[in-house]
Amino acid sequence: MIAGLGITEVGKVYGPSPTQFAADAVRRAVVDAGLRLADVDGLLTSSGVTGGISVDLQRDLGLANLALLSHVQSYGATAATMVQIASLAVASGSASVVACVFADSPLRPDRGAGAAYGTRRAPAGWWGLLGASGVIGANPMYALAARRHMARFGTTTEQFGHIAVAQRAWAALNPIAQQREPITLDDHQASRWIAEPLRLLDCCLVSNGGVAVIVTTADRAASLPQPPVHVLGWAQSHPGHYLRKDPDFGLVTGAATAGPVALDMAAITLADVDVAELYDCYTFTVLVTLEDYGFCPKGEGGPFVASGVLGPAGKLRLNTGGGQLSGYYLWGMTPLAEAVIQARGQGGERQADHHDIVLVSGNGGVLDHHATLVLASAAGAS
Repeated sequence: MIAGLGITEVGKVYGPSPTQFAADAVRRAVVDAGLRLADVDGLLTSSGVTGGISVDLQRDLGLANLALLSHVQSYGATAATMVQIASLAVASGSASVVACVFADSPLRPDRGAGAAYGTRRAPAGWWGLLGASGVIGANPMYALAARRHMARFGTTTEQFGHIAVAQRAWAALNPIAQQREPITLDDHQASRWIAEPLRLLDCCLVSNGGVAVIVTTADRAASLPQPPVHVLGWAQSHPGHYLRKDPDFGLVTGAATAGPVALDMAAITLADVDVAELYDCYTFTVLVTLEDYGFCPKGEGGPFVASGVLGPAGKLRLNTGGGQLSGYYLWGMTPLAEAVIQARGQGGERQADHHDIVLVSGNGGVLDHHATLVLASAAGAS
């Protein structure tokens, strides 16, 4: 059961270190849950590209006698993975109140967002070959995946643009979103290339900040002030395809495996899902995840997202806070935090009318790690 949510200031927030953001997020989540720091007996931490967060956060928070303490890392799949581990710990009695936290601060006032995510450098070996060929960082690798999908299925950059436009429309309703100015498909098509076929508006934001959630027992959550968010199902999938010759790269992701398993654990079908909060490091990631979860047949993601199904006026409540493309980018905590807000019914202007079942995805590496959660309101869990 998720009983607390803490979100620091996010975006172009300079000064705090990742550890300070993380400590702030945990404190906010504990207060949100109506608990005290002394009630926390489990802590799971995760850090982004700037590092700085470790199990030493226990000391920074002044936590004593923890029954569970670990640092977790599966990149963008980590948030859902932490909730899975915390839920297992709570269900087994190994811990009773577990804080899961991620924070990062890659943005600096003296450099552009594009420089925040550095490059891998190696004097020799595979990474050296990649660097020499110009394949540096995640952008060209995701561009290769997107191009593979386009070549196989006829997907277009305009179809990617429909995702960006729809999520910006949701972000306009989110008071903490970094980008709230509406955009059009023409704006998307006019934005500069980052790594063809991915344009600037196909790529996620860079953000500073932290998010934490509190996982506890159903009995304890029932006495706390926030509407409890039930964790009905979870699953992970780690294909291990990155940088290897594989016929499915760019065509099928771990969502195709983890999604059905999580739904089966929750004893529901995709038709029961009211809201989907999908990892969106790129527009292409959303498109292929929609296919792999079964929202549309494989290869038909392009026509599906261009059909008018997305955005506040569409039928599919997808990435209702603007996601990582327009809201803020804190790895898998971005979709998880918005899922909790929606399941609680606390989304304000962007709140989905029906929000009993919320599907959450996390993606790590270059489509190499995946985690799925199925969350529910009290009504959805009954």
